[in-house]
Amino acid sequence: MAIKQTAGKDSLGDFAPKFAQLNDDVLFGEVWSREDQLSLRDRSLVTVTALMAQGLVDSSFRFHLESAKKNGITKTEIAEILTHAAFYAGWPKAWAAFRMAKEVWEEKTVMESAREDHENSMIFPIGQPNDAYAQYFVGQSFLAPISTEQVGIFNVTFEPGCRNNWHIHHAKSGGGQILICVSGRGFYQEWGEEAQELLPGDVVNIPVGVKHWHGAAPCNWFSHLAVEVPGEETSNEWLEPVNETEYRNAVC
Repeated sequence: MAIKQTAGKDSLGDFAPKFAQLNDDVLFGEVWSREDQLSLRDRSLVTVTALMAQGLVDSSFRFHLESAKKNGITKTEIAEILTHAAFYAGWPKAWAAFRMAKEVWEEKTVMESAREDHENSMIFPIGQPNDAYAQYFVGQSFLAPISTEQVGIFNVTFEPGCRNNWHIHHAKSGGGQILICVSGRGFYQEWGEEAQELLPGDVVNIPVGVKHWHGAAPCNWFSHLAVEVPGEETSNEWLEPVNETEYRNAVC
C-alpha cells in the first residue's frame, strides 16, 4: 500500500515545489512503499541508523524514530540498535540519539494510557486499526463494526490530530451518513464553512453531495458512530487530505 506523505508540499510546496514532489511522491510514495522488497520496519531501522551515523538528530530524526515505533520496533530493540551503531558511528552521536529515542519511546506509555482512558469512557470498543482505509486518513484511526445488517453502524475512533480526507457521499436516492458522537472531542467541517466542534451527544446529519471531513481535536481522542443511511447506488468519493495548515486553521 502506497504511503501518503504531504510534509514536503506543506512545508516547501511554494518555495521548492520539485523538492516537495520528490519527497512526497518518490521518496515516500515509491521507495518507502516498496514493502515487497523491504518491510517498513526494516526501512525504519536502516533510516534511523543512517541518520544517527551522520549526527542528524533534528526533527526529521524524531519523525523517523516515531515511524520506527509505529512500524513495530520496540524500546528494547531501538536501545540495542543504537548501542550497536555507536561502535561504528561514534559514541557522542549515540548519546544524542538516545536522548531523543528515550523521549519517543516513553511517550508510548502516555499515549497508551490516554487510549485506555478513552476506551473506558464509552460502551463501544475501539476496535482494530483501520488499515483498509488508512490511505484516506491523516494519523491513526480505529474501526469497530457495531451492526452490519439492515443499517451499517461503525464506531470510528481517531487518535489526537487524526482526521479523514475530504470526501463526498453519493447516492442515486437516499444515502448520506449520520455521525453520533460518543466520546472525546472532535470536529466536523463542510467545504466553505466553519468547522463545528463535536462533543459526546452531538449528532451530525450529512446529506449526499456535501464535501466534508471529520476527526479528532489536536490533543484529544475522539469517537463517533458512523451510521450509513440506506440508499440506492451509494458510494464514497475520497478526495485530498486535510493538510496540517488547513487543519490547524479550522480547529485552533
